Amino acid sequence: MDTSIKSTFLLGGDLNINRMGYGAMRITSPDLFGMPQDPQNSIKVLQRAVELGVNFIDTADQYGPFISEELITEALHPYQQDLIIGTKGGLVRFGPWADINNDASPQHLQDALDGSLRRLKLERIDLYQLHRIDPKVPAPISFEFLAKAQEQGKIRHIGLSEVSVDEIKEAQKYFKVVSVQNRYSVLERQWEPVLEYCKSQGIAFIPWFPIGGGMTPLTEQLQKIADRKNVTMRQLALSWLLHHADNILLIPGTANLHHLEENIRAKEISLDQNDILELNALTDQQSI
Repeated sequence: MDTSIKSTFLLGGDLNINRMGYGAMRITSPDLFGMPQDPQNSIKVLQRAVELGVNFIDTADQYGPFISEELITEALHPYQQDLIIGTKGGLVRFGPWADINNDASPQHLQDALDGSLRRLKLERIDLYQLHRIDPKVPAPISFEFLAKAQEQGKIRHIGLSEVSVDEIKEAQKYFKVVSVQNRYSVLERQWEPVLEYCKSQGIAFIPWFPIGGGMTPLTEQLQKIADRKNVTMRQLALSWLLHHADNILLIPGTANLHHLEENIRAKEISLDQNDILELNALTDQQSI
């Protein structure tokens, strides 16, 4: 078993991305609705992430809403040449946390895309991801809009979020899918078939919620392994993802400078064959 890890991934065949990126959801208010209490802290975290070698930042128009994109621009514009900002459209936030609705209609996606371009001060978004397939809108209608926006030069590459293998295959009829962003971690591997399909197709897999939620017997076991290796549980979970598949890009999010630096150091953790086998054994691979 090869336990070495690659530090970069070539997204879409032309964007060289450092696999340890940054997710910009938590730089908004704690409930994801409105400005953070200390916007300057969020700006410092973004700037520090880039200083530490991050060249891929993941965000979405509904983080805040709009606040995350605005803070990224304030912190980092004009952007360094190799910085890649990925954003998403297709959800509408009306309040804190889960007060969101799907809207992947062409009219909403048009407004969302144009809004992101304006807030981020970009003429073209390097990675635009459909935040969710909308059950109220036939998927081909959303896909056709994205393909047209790409032809118009507003989008460089297109990705998807929370999708099955069949949905990726359907989207591939309309455009080249370069990324998939699904919930996945060492403790939640129900999307393993999607990861494997993405790997076979050269598609980046971007896991969100890379540890899982709440303390369970599995997280307690993960903590014991982390304690033995003298790392945090989050660092161990991130390191496992880097070792698990070369097409995985990480976007751990935080508004805390110490946690940011701690997360970045996860790429330096060495896992040997026994570590990986032990971590793999925490969960059974389950198909969706």
